[in-house]
Amino acid sequence: MIPVCEPVITEAEIAAVNDCLRTGWISSAGKYLDAFEQKWAAFCGRRHGIAMTNGTATLEVALAALQLPPGSEVILPTFTIVSCATAIVFNGLKPVLVDSDPRSWGMDVSQVAHKITPRTQAILVVHIYGHPVDMTPLLRLAAQHGLAIVEDAAEVHGAEYLCDHDTAQPVWRRCGGFGELSSFSFYANKLITTGEGGMLLTDDDALASRCRSMRNLCFQPQRRFFHEELGWNCRMTNLQAALGVSQIDRLAEIVATKRSIVATYRQLLADVPGLSFQLEEPWARSVAWVAGVLLDEDHPLSASEVMAQMKAAGIETRPFFLGMHEQPVFQREGLFLGDRFPVAERLARKGFYLPNGLGLQPEQIEHVARTLAGIVTAPASRRNTPE
Repeated sequence: MIPVCEPVITEAEIAAVNDCLRTGWISSAGKYLDAFEQKWAAFCGRRHGIAMTNGTATLEVALAALQLPPGSEVILPTFTIVSCATAIVFNGLKPVLVDSDPRSWGMDVSQVAHKITPRTQAILVVHIYGHPVDMTPLLRLAAQHGLAIVEDAAEVHGAEYLCDHDTAQPVWRRCGGFGELSSFSFYANKLITTGEGGMLLTDDDALASRCRSMRNLCFQPQRRFFHEELGWNCRMTNLQAALGVSQIDRLAEIVATKRSIVATYRQLLADVPGLSFQLEEPWARSVAWVAGVLLDEDHPLSASEVMAQMKAAGIETRPFFLGMHEQPVFQREGLFLGDRFPVAERLARKGFYLPNGLGLQPEQIEHVARTLAGIVTAPASRRNTPE
């Protein structure tokens, strides 16, 4: 089976983890944890890094740290992982959805202004599949309406966005450097991985201090087992940080590999009718986190049918996100009833991603592309027979 994603751990990471083990500092303090927080924050152009157990925890803590009034509305894309919506709900806030952009698959920023009400307090920006969201219009809206921005950069390690691209003086900035708080995941399939893990970044001293307290059960500095607030126990370990910190130095190589894999798929599948890829906008430098493909709306096969045939041929794939408005758990809570988001719905039914792990070999890429092309273009009589 060709795996959909497999990390490559180098001798540098192994040496750092072994060193961490020898020091005995394997829990939530140590030199690697400090170095990881400082190095990643600096890489993204931020002042503070607060490492945590996973990306979900970072989103929950970020929204709690903003101390928004109960029932406040937070605008986010429907096409995202469920963690984004649950972080809003768990904090007693109301998620308000927008559809996806049909070209880049990120949130459709043109819809955001129409969703702002007197109850809106924040925008949760989610960069999708390695491609940045168009941040400039959102930053202007946030400034105009006094809204906070939380940036979910879990899928865009190292990606860049051209700020003010509609002006005479645009500037490239790394994703993770926008808004009040930005969130990262370091899950095993991310460009930088600590197995599990995440990090919040911010330039605000007070927010950084509050997030550090909240990730550590809100212990008081002067009186450890005395609590004035409820917090989380979501500290990253020094051992995890040791695995992640040296990967920052080879991120450019990782991004180049990911982009090369997707470019090869594009080339090999360019003449196959019925398929399209995520478009890279001129104001974005994608890191190609996944190799996503989208079937045409009128293609007779669904994504799940193609994926089943790929699996039978020994190739692992993954489905695209299912929109938040179609999640049964939220519908049972009376959320998003009657909402329709046609772009996100098409992505969910017709989209999936192909293997693009860092260790993927050229012959494997060719095999994946050849198999997919055979399935997509097969006559109706052969569509249930994998190549």
